[in-house]
Amino acid sequence: MTNTPLLQINDLQITYRSSRGEIPAVRGVDLTLNSGETLGIAGESGCGKSTVAMAILRLLPEKTKVEGELLLKGEDILKMRWGKIRAVRWAEASIVFQGAQHALNPMHRVGQQIAEPIELHQGIKGPTVDKRVEELLQQVGLPAWRMQNYPHELSGGQRQRVMIAMALACDPDLIIADEATTALDVMVQAQILTLLQELVSQRNAGLIMISHDLSVLAEVCDRTMVMYAGKVVESGDSTSLFDAPRHPYSDALGAAFPVIGDPAARNNPRGLAGDPPVPGQLPPGCSFHPRCPVARPECAETEPELLEVAVLGGDGAAAPQDAAGPRLSACIVAQGGESIRFTRSSASDMPQEEAR
Repeated sequence: MTNTPLLQINDLQITYRSSRGEIPAVRGVDLTLNSGETLGIAGESGCGKSTVAMAILRLLPEKTKVEGELLLKGEDILKMRWGKIRAVRWAEASIVFQGAQHALNPMHRVGQQIAEPIELHQGIKGPTVDKRVEELLQQVGLPAWRMQNYPHELSGGQRQRVMIAMALACDPDLIIADEATTALDVMVQAQILTLLQELVSQRNAGLIMISHDLSVLAEVCDRTMVMYAGKVVESGDSTSLFDAPRHPYSDALGAAFPVIGDPAARNNPRGLAGDPPVPGQLPPGCSFHPRCPVARPECAETEPELLEVAVLGGDGAAAPQDAAGPRLSACIVAQGGESIRFTRSSASDMPQEEAR
């Protein structure tokens, strides 16, 4: 008998409706997450990362068209009644929103905001819930007296810790961290990442972590999937994917962050020219080909599927497959067994057209 995954997403397609017509934001995403596992989702702004996260908790605008399957412990979230959805939020699946300053209510003390889901889902009141709030704050490294503070009285890192405490309040099975460390200084970022790892390990929860930074995901997550223009273009073991990417977009993401102490990285910053395509105005073939340094004529004709590819070492020779499962890539160059490495070896190979 096989264990049911904590979260399984099958062929998720999300389309926003606007005055300009239908805008496809997510185009056929699949993922599986088990209890105790951590999954990273990486990509530039607008690639669909946060849209996937919001879909899991049914937080998208009312007119959004969502198709596919979103199975939480085997039950399809898209078919749940609203009463069931309310019961699932915070109690079974919770989210650490991007930008704690805007996610927290400025009119209420943070202790009240942490207590609210506990009172709603667990029916606990009075001194008992206050004690629980104090325990949660201490778990995330804040003194209990901070429960009396308003959000504006806390630093960015402290507000982010409050958001994590709220996410943990009802002991959910699934935690989604949407850019939980964005805009924090490196010391606070390291503390938050360590905290998330420890809490997930202690509780055997599943964690989905969304970030632009592949190096952060390589440090925290077991597996990572990279999204571009609403689709997954690569997925695999996080450390291996960062060290030996098999899609040129993943390579570019990893190379965009300079290496501390490396003069070459400081004097010759790497990156991709241009911007991601506008949803609804995608180029033909592979959506990445207009920005891709290794694109071939056929890349503009056919959109590649996400297929298993060989992992190549630094010398270009085949390396063992990832421990976390097969490496998948939506790049015909990688699928042909060739190297796609370019940004970390030669910036002269980068396309030189101006950004739009």
